[in-house]
Amino acid sequence: MNLLTEPIGISHYLAVGAVMFVAGAVCMATKRNALGILMGIELVLNGANVNFVAFSSEYLRSGPRASLGLDGQLIALFVIVLAAAEAAVALAIALNFYNNHATIDVDRADDLKG
Repeated sequence: MNLLTEPIGISHYLAVGAVMFVAGAVCMATKRNALGILMGIELVLNGANVNFVAFSSEYLRSGPRASLGLDGQLIALFVIVLAAAEAAVALAIALNFYNNHATIDVDRADDLKG
């Protein structure tokens, strides 16, 4: 059994997606600044994208399908667009918070200003 010559199956992609998802969740839970939390959110979304693409792969299709098999890729593209919009809005909020508090530590965000 040679690992270099074996084909990569869908379980390998699902494992990579799960590792990315868990790493993002841990990053969101442990980071204190807003940019670290944003990186964790991006990891979670990219882990989900890997799983979407893996589930739409040709390895799961056993019979003829009506679609082209691009369902997972289209969902992943939609998630990437939403992540880009989320990152733009979140970075604007982080810059505004930095201008008001001179830090991006999320523990300092306990006061509300009207």
